[in-house]
Amino acid sequence: MAWQSYELDRVAQKLVLSARERDPKSLNQSHKMRMSVAYGLERFWGEHLRLQGKKLEDQNKSKYWKATWDAFCDVMENVDITLPKDAVAAEDTKKIQDISTRLWALPVEDQRVAIAVLTQLCDCIVWWTQRYKIGRLADESDS
Repeated sequence: MAWQSYELDRVAQKLVLSARERDPKSLNQSHKMRMSVAYGLERFWGEHLRLQGKKLEDQNKSKYWKATWDAFCDVMENVDITLPKDAVAAEDTKKIQDISTRLWALPVEDQRVAIAVLTQLCDCIVWWTQRYKIGRLADESDS
């Protein structure tokens, strides 16, 4: 298979701008997203559940992670790798286990391709985040 851009830069820009619109502070999750890719698809997917808190700030972070996952799933559909994008509540243990099982059941080659694409998507997200941070948030990240 030849190299594909998957329009990841455009997807990332859209994700960053949407997150910034919801809550500029949630952009700080971009670096955490990039770091978490190394832990695997199921851990990346599950992070939005951890953030489904009562505080609005955590809910906005959760939405950013979930939107990123959903956009990533859409990209992977282009190469016939189907990943689960079901809406799941943090309390729904059975559904969480089902999604985890589906992710672990992916063929190894599909997992490798997915991780490579997710890594690049997160790199693009970090790049756009660094350009679109507003005011004090941008100043803090530059130091």
